[in-house]
Amino acid sequence: MSNLIEKLSTEVPFIPKVSVIIPIYNGEEDLSDLLKCLRSQTYPKEQVEYLLVNNNSTDGTAQIIHEAAADAHKIGITIKALNEDQIQSSYAARNQGICQATGDIIAFTDADCRPIPQWIEALVQPFIDKTIGIVVGELAALPGNSLLEKYAERYEMMSPKFLLEHPFLPYGQTANLAIRRVIFNQIGLFRPYLTTGGDADICWRIQQQTDWKLTFAATAIIRHRHRSNLKEFKSQWQRYGKSNQYLHTLYGVDLMREFTSKEVLYRLLRWIIKDIPRDSFKIIMGQGSPIDLIKMPIDLFGFYARHQGQKTAKLPEEAQTIQWL
Repeated sequence: MSNLIEKLSTEVPFIPKVSVIIPIYNGEEDLSDLLKCLRSQTYPKEQVEYLLVNNNSTDGTAQIIHEAAADAHKIGITIKALNEDQIQSSYAARNQGICQATGDIIAFTDADCRPIPQWIEALVQPFIDKTIGIVVGELAALPGNSLLEKYAERYEMMSPKFLLEHPFLPYGQTANLAIRRVIFNQIGLFRPYLTTGGDADICWRIQQQTDWKLTFAATAIIRHRHRSNLKEFKSQWQRYGKSNQYLHTLYGVDLMREFTSKEVLYRLLRWIIKDIPRDSFKIIMGQGSPIDLIKMPIDLFGFYARHQGQKTAKLPEEAQTIQWL
């Protein structure tokens, strides 16, 4: 496909209208950096619009995005300040954006993300191939100071490479994803009452119900701010566990295995007897990182949180509803 894209790109400029949709809940701490990244995009500004959807924020988000829209207008950048105040869900907020979007390509990211300047340009290029309906971009870590941020960065916790190899069907995260707008007329929008797992659901519905193909754009990079403390880390992995349960209900995909005390004991003993001596030696030899020494207990904490999220989750009946344009 790369040869096809290279050939076509030298013949006819491919610059479709793009709508970037960003759901925001209490995002005032992130918005300044995010807006700088949006203003720095290399994609022609007359061919892109940014739809910032406030989802019942209780901080200064609403004022910030309205001011950003007015300031952007002065320099020829289109930012639309929207609201989704009926349903508390990022997917309902994304649906609001899709309904207001005018682009042929709908791109998604989040408030805690930092797109590189060439992000839109790289994310759009695979759509030159008319069989491509979904493009998944790369997610990398923003540099952080906490152990958890360094852990996420070292082990590429947000990279889509794991999701692209999902045994059911590949998918990408809505933190860095693009879909042709016409597809939403075919399969509907996001399930608005779903609170997690909606990215897999939309990608799987497209692949199951249509002939559109999914591809990966490695150079469409977004840097993501990772969780910096145990409370946020636990909440994140519990949400992943809930997603497991929801997708199991919707698609019958396998649940993660049981989290047992026997496995915990085995892994901790292996960590003490094998991993710590091995990783210590690598650090001394300049071939490892101190983060390697604590990988196992962090892994186990995340595994436990994910198991708890899966165990306690039950898909609400209303979350099975699909919204339509």
